[in-house]
Amino acid sequence: MQQYLQNKKGLVENVFDQVYDQYDLMNDFMSLGVHRLWKKTLINMMNPSSNKKLIDVACGTGDIAKLYFNYTDNQANITCVEPNKGMIKKGKEKLSKYKKINWINSVAEKIPLSSNIFDFYTISFGLRNTKDLNKTLSEAYRLLKPGGRFLCLEFSKISNNSLDFIYKNYSKLIPLIGKFVVGKKEPYEYLVKSIENFVSQDELIDLMKKNNFHKCEYRNLSGGIVSIHSGWKI
Repeated sequence: MQQYLQNKKGLVENVFDQVYDQYDLMNDFMSLGVHRLWKKTLINMMNPSSNKKLIDVACGTGDIAKLYFNYTDNQANITCVEPNKGMIKKGKEKLSKYKKINWINSVAEKIPLSSNIFDFYTISFGLRNTKDLNKTLSEAYRLLKPGGRFLCLEFSKISNNSLDFIYKNYSKLIPLIGKFVVGKKEPYEYLVKSIENFVSQDELIDLMKKNNFHKCEYRNLSGGIVSIHSGWKI
């Protein structure tokens, strides 16, 4: 399933080239800091272990990897995959004390690694920025070991009408916040559109099943502003 916005030539690349230097700060502003709690919930669902190999795709500056290390006394083996070189540079600076990280500059649809090697595959706020959802999910399935788990944290659809009204009006402010924080509003106009155009929770479940994942389920957080989808490779 191809995504229209993300297939405009150079659009996503240009967006993150403009914001990577202030990416973490802007995440705090946009979510009022709640993104940190969402990510901790994702980690808690995984029950991290130092003998379990994690691949974190669209890793940004490495938030998930840092949390995973903290939960395993810095003994984990983690591969971080990110298409934007600026993000990787910031991530390496931020996580310089963690030595067991393999950084790979790659898109999510085709990652230059062998099959069946990871216990966990995570992607946080990155799936909606991929060009092809089916190719991304198929690649996730390929990389996981049998018995491995796929976990996706992503913006979703809000079922409560009152909360949805408040959130949509707040979203209109995000480009203005972006202008104030990083000096540009255009990247955040894209981010708002990408959230609006992304598939629903149930539609993502259907895509996961079509790509061979089993025991697929999701958990809404903050009233469905985001959700965590989970599936297993059997």
